[in-house]
Amino acid sequence: MAAPALDPVNPARLQQIAQQLQSQRPADRMVALAHLREVPDEDAVPLILQVVDDENLQVRSFAVFALGVKQTEASLPKLLEILTQDPDYGIRADAAGALGYLEDPRAFEALVRAFYEDVEWLVRFSAAVALGNLKDPRAFEVLIRALDAPEVLLQQAAIAALGEVGDLRALDRILEFAQSEDWLVRQRLAQALGNLPSAKSLSALNYLSKDPHDSVAAAALDSLRRLQNRGVLE
Repeated sequence: MAAPALDPVNPARLQQIAQQLQSQRPADRMVALAHLREVPDEDAVPLILQVVDDENLQVRSFAVFALGVKQTEASLPKLLEILTQDPDYGIRADAAGALGYLEDPRAFEALVRAFYEDVEWLVRFSAAVALGNLKDPRAFEVLIRALDAPEVLLQQAAIAALGEVGDLRALDRILEFAQSEDWLVRQRLAQALGNLPSAKSLSALNYLSKDPHDSVAAAALDSLRRLQNRGVLE
């Protein structure tokens, strides 16, 4: 989803940011990337692309994230390239997350491949989250499979993403986590159920609203309110 349009930036200011991106100090380059938040997408992206392959990992990570926020037609192909080719798994994970921010359905197949084929769980985690951000119904089978992952964080990501996709077929599977020992899993479940209107969701949310962990109970109550606002509760 594109950000609201920004007013044109003074050319002198834009030149100043461009020069700062050429600094020998990584901290300066990161500050310059932060300043690009005030710059319209079409002006910001060419500058981001100058440092997206930076030798400094922090600068690269920041630039990859920026490509998910500042969006032009150049953003998607570069992020896909990074997701599939970058040797650093943290940067690949950043690229997967940024593709989720783009909410571009053309990223679907690459994210699915990353989930199935990348050997690093962090990349798979980011791919699952991004698939939820896409809200693409084709992600259902992938995310259901992610529920069986041994990593609890992947389970959390899959539950949240299935809620974003909103496919009611996921209900029976994710409700198996209602008594998970991990409170974050239960919290993600409570949040996801707010996007899955059904009698089963209401029953589970009433149960989770009495959870001993305050964050889980609060998430369940918030989801019950959301369902009420959608007219699910009578």
